[in-house]
Amino acid sequence: MLSHFGIVLLFFIVSALFVAGAMFGARLLRPSRPSAEKLSTYECGEEPIGDTWVKFNIRFYIVALVFLIFDVEVVFLFPWALVYQKLGMFAFIEMMVFLAILVAGYVYVWVKGDLDWDKPRPRYIDYVRNKLAETHLADTEVK
Repeated sequence: MLSHFGIVLLFFIVSALFVAGAMFGARLLRPSRPSAEKLSTYECGEEPIGDTWVKFNIRFYIVALVFLIFDVEVVFLFPWALVYQKLGMFAFIEMMVFLAILVAGYVYVWVKGDLDWDKPRPRYIDYVRNKLAETHLADTEVK
């Protein structure tokens, strides 16, 4: 007889085999006709210009993380709001302390300047300007 851990191990093995079988079956059934257009980088319907390894401003990630933190914290308000009257004054004071800490964190991020949106000039604009300048110089030399 299998123990509880044996059942879990068997479950993991069967699920891994199921996933591997599904991937293998999909590889056998799907058509494979690669072309230059299919293998090119898709960027919202625009032709990619310049290097694909563009460094993004760290503010994108900071704003996303701050949003996630506050979004998750606000989720804690819903269960509290549902049982607010049953919990009494202690729960109200506890939630006010929680919200004060949350507001203090928001003020800290705001004062630190992490919510200010700075739009640096992308490097690919310089690339396009240089290419246009080279093209313009080539056109003037031909004449």
